[in-house]
Amino acid sequence: MPTVADLVAALDRAYPPSLAESWDSGIGLTCGDPTADVRTVLLAVDVDPRTVAEAVAVDAQVLVTHHPLLFRAVQSVSAGSPKGALIHRMIRGGVAHIAAHTNADRAPGGVNDALAEALGLTDVEPLQVAPEPALDKLVVFVPADHTARLIDALAAAGAGRVGDYSHAAFVGDGIGQFLPLTGANPTIGEIGRLERVAEQRVDMVLPRSVRRAVLSALRATHPYEEPGFDLTEIAAIPSRTAGLGRIGTLPHAMTAADFARYVSAALPATVTGARLAGDPGRLVRRVAVCGGAGGSLLGALGAVDAFVTADLTHHIAAEFVAEPGRPVLVEVAHWASEWPWLGAAARVLGAALGESARVIVSTARTDPWTLCVR
Repeated sequence: MPTVADLVAALDRAYPPSLAESWDSGIGLTCGDPTADVRTVLLAVDVDPRTVAEAVAVDAQVLVTHHPLLFRAVQSVSAGSPKGALIHRMIRGGVAHIAAHTNADRAPGGVNDALAEALGLTDVEPLQVAPEPALDKLVVFVPADHTARLIDALAAAGAGRVGDYSHAAFVGDGIGQFLPLTGANPTIGEIGRLERVAEQRVDMVLPRSVRRAVLSALRATHPYEEPGFDLTEIAAIPSRTAGLGRIGTLPHAMTAADFARYVSAALPATVTGARLAGDPGRLVRRVAVCGGAGGSLLGALGAVDAFVTADLTHHIAAEFVAEPGRPVLVEVAHWASEWPWLGAAARVLGAALGESARVIVSTARTDPWTLCVR
């Protein structure tokens, strides 16, 4: 039987926490016992009274949402507060909560890929590319008969992992020399005599997050009292698949007016539907999308015909489309732009959990707007 911890691990593999924005403190397990068994999982965009009630009603042990529950710092989770009441109800009902937020926005197969897929876009690529996790390069010099043991220790600490390969290292032969001074305790050689030793140079790449562990392993395993090594920070490398937003191509061109109708029909219905800013007659083929609030990406659009996102303000939209040649804007409800991800996440969890647990996608509309008067 899978556990809550197994579910967290599956989500972390699909949507690595390292991809989350630095300000995003709401991802991961919010409440619940990591050792608890999981038979049913409910997926939703929001944690609110409707989705929590649905989780309890379907006997779900876990509620997975895109939006965090405790996004900003709180001083109390009293049942007298709205969020505190939700936490108390989940705990009483045996429902754990996990959020995958901006890590799911940026990850391949996440929120933005799901939105692009819902709109039928092809040749999809990130709109704003995320950097790969920060890396260091370690160069260490070691007597040849200790090389294999040192590489094993460094790999166990997290160095030398490249994609699906471990123990990745470059090894070259050379001669090292040193002169032990008074007070030294040399493994090889004598005080006051210059020593020349057949050594090997070992180059390995490591995530910067494991730097301390790797250096500890180096010092604990290297035979020398003072091992020689270099540690260099590698420049940020852009990801090939991860990042905010997506750009893709429609199956065929259509006017902006027809495209807005097309978007509205492709996403879950909301009272506000889809709104168009810009020339309704403009031909649209190349499209950028960003699930949720994508106003920060307006400056990164490049050569596209339309941008689909949510939560654009009056002045930002008006000033943007006033510039000749700029893409039209199609604004949809925040909830609707992120709901397609639930199906993608359900497939991820279904593959990880197998037949031992069921995964349910909530169809509850948690868009806060309930009426539009025209």
